[in-house]
Amino acid sequence: MTALPQSIKESAYFMDSPSFKGLMWRRPDYDVAAATRIAQAHGLPEMVGVLLTARGIGLDAVPAFLNPNMKDFPNPSNLKGMDAAAEDVARAIMKGDKIGILADFDVDGATSTGILTRFLRSAGQADVPLYIPDRLSEGYGPNNKAFEWLADQSCSIVLIADSGTTAFGPVEHAASLGLETIILDHHECDATFPVATHLVNPKRPDCTSGYTMLAACGVSFLFCVAVNRALREAGFYQGRQEPDLRSMLDLVALGTVCDMVPVTGPNRLFVKAGFAKMASRANAGIDALLKVGKITDVPDSSHAGFVLGPRINAGSRVHQSDLGAKLLSTDDADEALRLAWLLDDCNTKRRAMQKDMVAHAAARISAFGYDNDPVIVLDDPEWHPGLVGLVAGDMKERFGKPTCIIGYADGDTGREGRGSGRSIPGINIAESFIAARNEGILIKGGGHAMAGGFTVAPERIGEFREFMKKYIGARAQSLPAHPEANIDAIMNVRGLTIDLARIVHGAMAPYGSGHVEPAFVLTDVLVMHADVVGTSHVRCTLRDRDGGPTVKAVAFRATETPLGKFLLTSARDSAMPVHLLGQVQINSWQGRESAEFHISDGYVGAV
Repeated sequence: MTALPQSIKESAYFMDSPSFKGLMWRRPDYDVAAATRIAQAHGLPEMVGVLLTARGIGLDAVPAFLNPNMKDFPNPSNLKGMDAAAEDVARAIMKGDKIGILADFDVDGATSTGILTRFLRSAGQADVPLYIPDRLSEGYGPNNKAFEWLADQSCSIVLIADSGTTAFGPVEHAASLGLETIILDHHECDATFPVATHLVNPKRPDCTSGYTMLAACGVSFLFCVAVNRALREAGFYQGRQEPDLRSMLDLVALGTVCDMVPVTGPNRLFVKAGFAKMASRANAGIDALLKVGKITDVPDSSHAGFVLGPRINAGSRVHQSDLGAKLLSTDDADEALRLAWLLDDCNTKRRAMQKDMVAHAAARISAFGYDNDPVIVLDDPEWHPGLVGLVAGDMKERFGKPTCIIGYADGDTGREGRGSGRSIPGINIAESFIAARNEGILIKGGGHAMAGGFTVAPERIGEFREFMKKYIGARAQSLPAHPEANIDAIMNVRGLTIDLARIVHGAMAPYGSGHVEPAFVLTDVLVMHADVVGTSHVRCTLRDRDGGPTVKAVAFRATETPLGKFLLTSARDSAMPVHLLGQVQINSWQGRESAEFHISDGYVGAV
């Protein structure tokens, strides 16, 4: 690592104007002395001290952060309502009552299902009825049909995973059927709760656990720990084997990473221990997905996010919502491989449909000037409702604004809009949906700060657009004029070594939301060579302006972007120095490892 160049101005930003992506790069902000103390006290490289300090990790918290272990395991009892819910389910298990599961169709819901199903089976529940709502025909969350089916299966208790916090009507209907309901969720809460028997959600206002970073799979796992403890204390395991709860940590890690919740607090332990468990490939479903995805390396967060997660999600996007949950719940290796190949086929179909929707949406947004609004709200009766979230995410990245994309499906009362929203830092999209629902504009809505879903009557979409423009517009007033990108360190090409890459992907990992991969700026570098690899990636070779070693770099999906065009023309042909933002990676080839740089943005000019 090099010191900050003397030419960098004493301001919050690296430069005076936006980058190729329209971002202002925020300079590293850390206490140099504190970084040195951390490095010296714990025998760490200077760079690790810098990165830890920049992320607010104090001297005493370093060991637990770098090497979380089971002594740091969260206490399930800290979650409001957990012990009462666990005791009720423990009693039901001992009585032999049938317990069913109703879960969401995404990866978090599928992993929650896998965790709960495996635990209940190991605790003697031979038959665990499962209901996953169809994404296209039923939409997100519990519904009356689901509870009626579970009641017909003779369930007395229904565990609702990764949904239910705002399902007022359906949960009331479940009660009328004589069903006890236990909600295990992590979505934003309203001021009031459904009439569930128990609601365990770290985001409920009266929960003081501090576990708001948990995904539903984390809540479900802690619920199993609490039920297991209650069964043990009641003597249930005398003469029988206790479930191996640690064997389920691979599912917790997968759901946590794919749901993009912060990898902080308990989640850091879950993800680190979970990927170590995943490496053993003991879960038949995960092993099958790794085989289908041709992953032979030790699985990590990138494999979860780009290989495993999209395939698990794909089934729900093409009318097969329960495939992911079934895959992660089975112990049959042959059945798992069959389901994994089926999901892979679903994913191939999904990609083709998504490509067409993205092109259509981008053209319409520009043509109608929606990119001038504080929030983009776009609908089309031809769009596949199972893909609206992916398209919303793409448009949000492309236009830098909160985006809601709406498709259409048949609901209980006729044709209805099924929408999904993605947001930017500083704008809580779920709060806007809850507010619109409370105003009577939406039929239902909720989610997370950065992502959520909703249902709206077609004739009210215009009203919803105007509501969102006013609601989001008011909150956007306090945002910076240009979006920001945080820099962890500024360095030159000489400092981009394999040792640095090993530090970044060793001691500091795992990464995810809330603890993202470190972002570095290579300052004043020359592009020695650049060409196109694949269909849209720009590959190049970088060197410091004053000479020295070179490093390989790549900008993914960049050929048609301003950054990619610059790298391929001006930077290469004119030997113009450029500042590049990105991440350091390890490139393995024929048994040899080297550092390479993955470029995410660029800036040209004095700093």
